[in-house]
Amino acid sequence: MNIIISNSVDEPIYLQIVNQFKEQIIKGELVESQPLPSIRNLAKELKISVITTKRAYDELENGGFIVTVAGKGSYVAAINKDMFRESKLKMMEEKMTEAIDTAKLIGLTLEEIQDMVKIIYKGW
Repeated sequence: MNIIISNSVDEPIYLQIVNQFKEQIIKGELVESQPLPSIRNLAKELKISVITTKRAYDELENGGFIVTVAGKGSYVAAINKDMFRESKLKMMEEKMTEAIDTAKLIGLTLEEIQDMVKIIYKGW
């Protein structure tokens, strides 16, 4: 498991942890029932507050990515990757709809929007 914390980004530390765990779970790098480091051990390893680590684990548990068993620790939960993908697609559609509405408001054509999407997708 490889979690990298950056102080040079605007994203809070707990969200950096959450997003990196989610990514590793979705990619299959962390598998169902795999034990995770204890909250204290992860905090020590990352040199961050236990409170921050606890918040990340709580967020992951609320999202259904991990389960915590009292006295035993936290483990990767069985997730439905199709449902997760579907929820992300819905979120993308909402954001894209908002962006397209804004583009129409300022008079961009479909071709200009497509060009912009291609540039962004390729990483500028």
